Amino acid sequence: MEMPAEGTGPAEARGPGLSTRGIEPLNSAADGLRSDMLQQLFSMQAKFPDVATRHDWYLALAYAVRKRLLLHWRDTARTYFRLESRTVVYLSAEFLLGPQLGCNLLSLGLVDAAREAVAGLERGFDLDDLLQEEEEPGLGNGGLGRLAACFMDSLATLAIPAIGHGIRYEFGIFDQTIRDGWQVEIADTWLRYGNAWEIPRPQVAFDVKLGGRTEPYVDDQGRYRVRWIPERVLKGTPFDTPVAGYGVRNVNLLRLWAARASESFDFQAFNVGDYYGAVEDKVASENLTKVLYPNDEPASGKVLRLEQQYFFVSCALQDMVRIYQQRRDRLDAFHDKWAIQLNDTHPSIAVAELMRLLVDEHGVGWEEAWDTTTRTFAYTNHTLLPEALETWPLPLFRSVLPRHLEIIFEINQRFLDEVRIRYPGDEGRVQRLSLIDEHSDKRVRMANLACVGSHAINGVAAMHTELLQATVLRDFHELWPEKFSNKTNGVSPRRFVMEANPGLAALITEAIGETWTRDLEGLRALENFAEDASFREAWRKVKRDNKARLARVMETATGIRADPDSLFDVQVKRIHEYKRQHLNVLHAITLYARMLDDPEGGGVPRTLIFAGKAAPGYFMAKRIIKLIHAVGDMVNDDLSVAGRLRVLFYPDFNVKSARPVYPAADLSEQISTAGKEASGTGNMKFALNGALTIGTLDGANVEIREAVGEENFFLFGLTAAEVAARRERGYRPDEEIGHDGELRRVLALLESGHFTGGDRSLFEPLVRSLRDRDDYFLLADYRAYVDCQERVAEAFADPERWARMSILNVARMGRFSSDRSIREYSEEIWKVDGVEVGAGDDVSQGGPPDPVP
Repeated sequence: MEMPAEGTGPAEARGPGLSTRGIEPLNSAADGLRSDMLQQLFSMQAKFPDVATRHDWYLALAYAVRKRLLLHWRDTARTYFRLESRTVVYLSAEFLLGPQLGCNLLSLGLVDAAREAVAGLERGFDLDDLLQEEEEPGLGNGGLGRLAACFMDSLATLAIPAIGHGIRYEFGIFDQTIRDGWQVEIADTWLRYGNAWEIPRPQVAFDVKLGGRTEPYVDDQGRYRVRWIPERVLKGTPFDTPVAGYGVRNVNLLRLWAARASESFDFQAFNVGDYYGAVEDKVASENLTKVLYPNDEPASGKVLRLEQQYFFVSCALQDMVRIYQQRRDRLDAFHDKWAIQLNDTHPSIAVAELMRLLVDEHGVGWEEAWDTTTRTFAYTNHTLLPEALETWPLPLFRSVLPRHLEIIFEINQRFLDEVRIRYPGDEGRVQRLSLIDEHSDKRVRMANLACVGSHAINGVAAMHTELLQATVLRDFHELWPEKFSNKTNGVSPRRFVMEANPGLAALITEAIGETWTRDLEGLRALENFAEDASFREAWRKVKRDNKARLARVMETATGIRADPDSLFDVQVKRIHEYKRQHLNVLHAITLYARMLDDPEGGGVPRTLIFAGKAAPGYFMAKRIIKLIHAVGDMVNDDLSVAGRLRVLFYPDFNVKSARPVYPAADLSEQISTAGKEASGTGNMKFALNGALTIGTLDGANVEIREAVGEENFFLFGLTAAEVAARRERGYRPDEEIGHDGELRRVLALLESGHFTGGDRSLFEPLVRSLRDRDDYFLLADYRAYVDCQERVAEAFADPERWARMSILNVARMGRFSSDRSIREYSEEIWKVDGVEVGAGDDVSQGGPPDPVP
């Protein structure tokens, strides 16, 4: 059986000139893969080559690669079990993995072999064709889920024992189509052809209780106890996805939980002729994990969302107890085995659930259970928006989780007693810190629960952490300053440079060697090449090739041709008012108006590229998408500006479709209102691929600008402090309009129906929100933004200068690797050491038994 060599690493997916590490000759590895593909085609799909479709061949290759991953996972699991390794558990409601075949081939050092193996089949397609066959597993909305996936990649690469726990949504984030310029949501049926990467574990199943009531009693030792009598019980079963480390043999697991009925079939109902009622419980139970984040506007949606969150953390914690008890019975060292990270507030119900398991199910005393709980959990906050700090109405929470509400009340009473001792007479502080919002609509505050139940709290960018401590979590910071730290986000260089941009990766490796692939700070050596004219020429060629590739992809998707020699000005992210895509559109209209005034004017040709999804119920965000299309339709059809300006919307943006975008961008738009974006990771992906940033001092932009140098960053706009001061004084958008004739003209064009065939009502809500409130200070930043874009055009008009800036930009981005983020978490919060697995660890006779998966 062919196995990848120990320490396998980068492969030809990065580009020509890069070799596959390993002890096997390339043709041997390719022959082994090809042989396994033929075997998997028969054994897993019951097909023979003459009738196999391209998708069948993709699955055959995926199963062949998965077999190699599982050999590594076996060695990894046995090593961790033997050493009783302290293990990180990452609890996240989202894991936006992206397609797995390409990154697994890269991690195993098998890209060259796979390319040769597929070519040897002589079926009229190549490896790239098979990579396109893979479905996008849309198990997240955006940055939060993508960060979780990057962290799982880095945990394995750094050989840190880890398990991710989340939900196996049958339908992920919706697929986006555009009809007449409007977003239309289509169900994401990513599992319709199966998922080659997951391993079902039906033998592992846990009961999850919901609803009902509680009943106090005294146990046989005279202790006060509480029994939860649920209204219904369902079961959770896991599906495991192996996550391979790059350049190491370690393979960790992502464990996603699916719901099923505790009893699949009601024979009594069936026997009396109630055929539908016989399976009703099964259908209702399995609906729990059907859809990513149901619409929580109606009450039923809120209930389902809370049930989802509780479901997966209950399954995860019960699973941790099960694994822990493979070695010992008493749970007094639970926190020594597990370091649990709460990824935002969605899994924070885990604090109450661990207390319930310890106190109610395992008879641990309250004080000991609380000590274990707080030493186990750490909490990452991802937002500065107060409305995004999750809360639940008390009646709803009680109806779903009655026992947990009692536990939260008890936690809160004990906590607030401590607060009153610390701050006597300060009832205002007590009310702010309380886990229960006691105002008219009483609510459970999940961020407060996470803060109280965790030993560490962190933000995700330096500025974000400072603002957290000064605003939304100020009282907690004053109470426990030692709990707080910053852990700036990072992205995986494997996924977003080596896999997405093989041409650039090859050029970098040719110049400075391969060490940067495991230590991104090694990019610093590129600074020596910024003044090398031949290197700058090669750099520009890579970018030009990437732009030509994206232009072809976008033309296929939209029918609009983009000029690869124009400035690719790109803003791709969730559509939201605070991210200010409509400020970008105001600039597009400004450029268009100027060109109408000067038909012969020169300047830099520019292609504005937008992509992103709006939440289905977000009226204004959907209208922004329509605005982009309306302006694009007008501009792109106007022959007087042909060759000078294009506006495109690239539909259905996700991890897969992003692959050609980041390498092709010249300019990265990071223009959120200062003080609103926690960190951002798109800004890092663009900068690592050589795009220069235009942005505000918001989120990680601050640190990116410090790293790359202010001369290589296009800064504009109000600071967070200036935004707060102007809001405090009483911000008046009409004053901004009155002082700027060009802004008045742009708004007038929108209001006149110029872009809507005379329909003045279509964008009236959008313009009215700017004129009356301008909550996100677009108009206040408009002039600074437009002027800054002129500096961008001036720099882009000098190709040598732009290439030099781009090279230095990449060279100084090393700190924004997710590997660096994970090292900081591991050393400062989790206290977990790496455990690198060697080939054949524990495989010889006499090794320990396999752990229960």
